[in-house]
Amino acid sequence: MGLLVALTALLIGLGALESIVHSRNLWRIPIRIHVNGTRGKSSVTRLIAGGLREAGIATCAKTTGTAPAMSLPNGSEYPIHRNSGANIIEQVRIVDAAVEAGAQALVVECMALQPLLQSLSELRLIRATHGVVTNVRADHLDVMGPAESNIADAFAGAVPVAGKFFVGNEDHLETFQRAARDRKTEVIALSHDEIAEVSDAEMRGFSYLEHKENVALALRVCSELGVARGVALRGMWRAKPDPGRLTVHEVAFFGRKLFFANGFAANDPESTELIWRSVLGLFPDVALRIALFNCRIDRPERSRQLGEACVHWPPADRYVVMGTGTYIFARAATKHGLDVRKLMIVERQDSNAVFESLLECAGESALIMGMGNIHGGGDEIARRFRNRGKQRELHAWS
Repeated sequence: MGLLVALTALLIGLGALESIVHSRNLWRIPIRIHVNGTRGKSSVTRLIAGGLREAGIATCAKTTGTAPAMSLPNGSEYPIHRNSGANIIEQVRIVDAAVEAGAQALVVECMALQPLLQSLSELRLIRATHGVVTNVRADHLDVMGPAESNIADAFAGAVPVAGKFFVGNEDHLETFQRAARDRKTEVIALSHDEIAEVSDAEMRGFSYLEHKENVALALRVCSELGVARGVALRGMWRAKPDPGRLTVHEVAFFGRKLFFANGFAANDPESTELIWRSVLGLFPDVALRIALFNCRIDRPERSRQLGEACVHWPPADRYVVMGTGTYIFARAATKHGLDVRKLMIVERQDSNAVFESLLECAGESALIMGMGNIHGGGDEIARRFRNRGKQRELHAWS
């Protein structure tokens, strides 16, 4: 019994010591920015970090999107390896690494979904000087829902104490202001006019498709930290984009001309519809438009939402549904009016079988856009098109 008590006391002591060391490390990084939201977290994290680096502020950044990664003050980047699943405790070693790199600023993408863990991540692990919410959209309703307002409540848990909190638009503003009042934090919400101030000429500085909303939000954060707009933009143009960004590859395959748009990283219906409409506008002359949805049985709510929503978008000629739990998508889509004759199900097929199915219905000229989930097969399909084709240079839409 005495040994057990001694071991317990030792473990408690070690935990307390680790907490003290972590707190000291946090205070050694004067600027700590915690980025949350439904869509655009990784992009905004990278944009802010690029703007700060251009101003001479030694900045580390950590993203947890398509491929978890950490970038250093010199802009170099390395992947984050996990022995098991994602765990918010990894933020502790991210802070350690930033201190070791001599960072003056750390920009961290929030990796928590559970509302309690979002609050814990902010109040215990990051203790941000500046918090950011990109947007609030209907995704992960099974964890944060059931309604969009509940998602806003969850994100409000990441409001910092005695800091500044930036919101990408004025939706759910009262929810964030209520949390901010409790934590003595200033809320700064972007207006439509502020987003519109980002010009098409400024967006053409990006070598890939980026959203004005993301750029405007990152610019506002950089401005609050004393970085001039022109300086911040130069850094953002040079910043390495997230692997999950929208890309389009052109594939010439036995006389066929195919364009594959990788939109798998957009999970919620609103973001996915925006990208679908934008991509259709980029390729108006293709003979066929194919919507490829990758479903996951462990994401049933997402499949249902996308199935219900897609029937209200500009129509595709064919709807190919891959992955697992495809019946959830198919049932929702047909119930809301999708013509079953346009539907092709390739449940639990490997990437080669899915690729062949797409070729079968593509004809001589087709636009194929992948949506739904990057993991669980989406990344493999995207890799097949990437390896077989050449990437088209795209510029941001207005």
